[in-house]
Amino acid sequence: MGNLEAILGYQGAANNGPARLVAPEVVQMPFWTPEFCATVIRAAQAAGGFSPQDDDPVPGYEVSLAAISPRLFEAVENDIGARMWPAIQQWWPYVDYHGLRDVFVIRYALGEQEELRMHHDVAQVSASIKLNNEYEGAELEFPRQDFTNADVPVGDLLVWPSLVTHPHASRPLKSGVKYSLTIWCELPMALDGARSY
Repeated sequence: MGNLEAILGYQGAANNGPARLVAPEVVQMPFWTPEFCATVIRAAQAAGGFSPQDDDPVPGYEVSLAAISPRLFEAVENDIGARMWPAIQQWWPYVDYHGLRDVFVIRYALGEQEELRMHHDVAQVSASIKLNNEYEGAELEFPRQDFTNADVPVGDLLVWPSLVTHPHASRPLKSGVKYSLTIWCELPMALDGARSY
């Protein structure tokens, strides 16, 4: 599974810069080291099971962090509450953290999944971490905000409000294999409904 101690001990937090607004209602902050991102990729590859779900309206080749390591999922859930949530409250002071709805590694490869259509997530807040950069194309794009993650470093976290204002897509992959982490923060119970995408 790669570096099991790093995965289970969640050794890979990056603390080398503040959160900052990089586009309308899109926040970027250092989160994981590139070395830890590579460890997560190796763990996802070892766990296998990259496949789209039949009931997913926006299907992707993905594997949940809970399937890779429930302890890692729990550590990430706690860390989102401890590091990301306080940072984003300077822009969104009235959001409350209710844990994670899902966290998964998604893979883009030629002949498999090469892009992801425009969509929005039914989550309170969504986030993404670029896990590698050995590919061309497949940028995460936000057309309304005129922003892509093309220049975002590996390991940095992008955070945005999920429901209405931030439809997003992944542009077509040109070469290589892209891995990224998608994070969906749980909705407040009064807003929660069916599984969301």
